[in-house]
Amino acid sequence: MADHDLTGFTRSTFTHDGATRRLLRRGTGPAVIILAEIPGITPKVLGFAERVAASGCTAVLPVLFGEPGRDTDPAAVGWPSVGRSMASSLWQVCVSREFTLLATGRSSRVVRWLRALAAAEHERCGGPGVGAVGMCLTGGFALAMATDERLVAPVLSQPSLPLACTRSRAGAIDISPGDLAVVRRRCERDGLQVLGLRFRGDRLVPGDRFAYLRRELGDAFVAVELDADAANPASALAPHSVLTEHLIDEPGQPTRQALDTVLDLFRTRLLGEQPSRTA
Repeated sequence: MADHDLTGFTRSTFTHDGATRRLLRRGTGPAVIILAEIPGITPKVLGFAERVAASGCTAVLPVLFGEPGRDTDPAAVGWPSVGRSMASSLWQVCVSREFTLLATGRSSRVVRWLRALAAAEHERCGGPGVGAVGMCLTGGFALAMATDERLVAPVLSQPSLPLACTRSRAGAIDISPGDLAVVRRRCERDGLQVLGLRFRGDRLVPGDRFAYLRRELGDAFVAVELDADAANPASALAPHSVLTEHLIDEPGQPTRQALDTVLDLFRTRLLGEQPSRTA
């Protein structure tokens, strides 16, 4: 793929508590906050946003790191370019005090800004609530955002924090005990459903992390776990990014079925449609 020139996306900013970030937006209908993975809002993340918009929702992408639209496919731009993009985005995250990379039992500070964004987008776009998709580094953010009752469709795609460098971190996720207790009560009281996606064998998203979520949330946590051989073989990277880099966008493919499950969650929770038979 080539760089995406962001055609079809409107640009704006959002400010909360002194922090201003850029936004990209596409579509109409209830809002879905899409939180990109490292290195940022790539053409494939934008492609996912286009599918969300086509489903009848407004895709809202805050720029948390990286340069939106930049292609990071090694086959197209070469590994040196990919390495520079990755390093630049990781540096932005590492020097920021808003991201929690290692500590367990903590929600990243940026989640407060994201909750405020979700509230503003709900007021702007209407509907019964807001959806959110976190990917990789931002995967757990969608869970922590669900303390706000306006967040009714959280999706955790390959949530990789805290970095699983110890056994305790492998069996945890980046949310504080207090925030997790609020989400658990919402699951029990309101029927909130939390959707999680991962490839089996992904070292960044160990199975213990999903086992932990099953223990904490019970049947409200719906896990979609795919075999590694379901990943797009054209990718030069190890199986990880279910909805973007490793998606095989063809009917019947497991990653396409995972994508359809995500879109079906938004249709049922945000648009009031009946679940599709293909999800």
